[in-house]
Amino acid sequence: MALLSFKWLVPILVSLFHPFYISVTEVNYNAREKSLEISCKIFAEDMEETLKKDYKTTVDLTSKKQQAQNDKLIADYVTKHLAIAADGKSTKLSYVGFEKQAEAVYCYFEVNNVAPPKKVDFTNTILQDFTDKQINIIHMIVGGNRKSLKLDYPAKQASFSF
Repeated sequence: MALLSFKWLVPILVSLFHPFYISVTEVNYNAREKSLEISCKIFAEDMEETLKKDYKTTVDLTSKKQQAQNDKLIADYVTKHLAIAADGKSTKLSYVGFEKQAEAVYCYFEVNNVAPPKKVDFTNTILQDFTDKQINIIHMIVGGNRKSLKLDYPAKQASFSF
């Protein structure tokens, strides 16, 4: 009888231990600076494992001694897996830096000299080489107008019109 009264507990316990594979990329158009400000929030453990596998090196995103290596690896990885075109023109992501907060790593990029975009196209394959359960969420903000899309693996393309 006691077993039956805890039957509801099993689904809750299973959901607590089931991992989520999500990244969130937010792009804000800064009209004053005429730039795209980009932040990618990625689970740190997943990012470390992917960088270890792809670059065949040890990775510790909390290590100050590995800061220069981590900057190089993150910049290279994200620019290979995130492409942005504004009004049909490819952009070049410039790496700004990263910071680790709790279980996440925030990676920062910018694109300079961009006119207010009417259409923005994305190719986002961040961590799709890590797991086929990956979900990539993209938020795009232009002139205070926010639009969002969710890409479930294997989807990698997103477009926003303003």
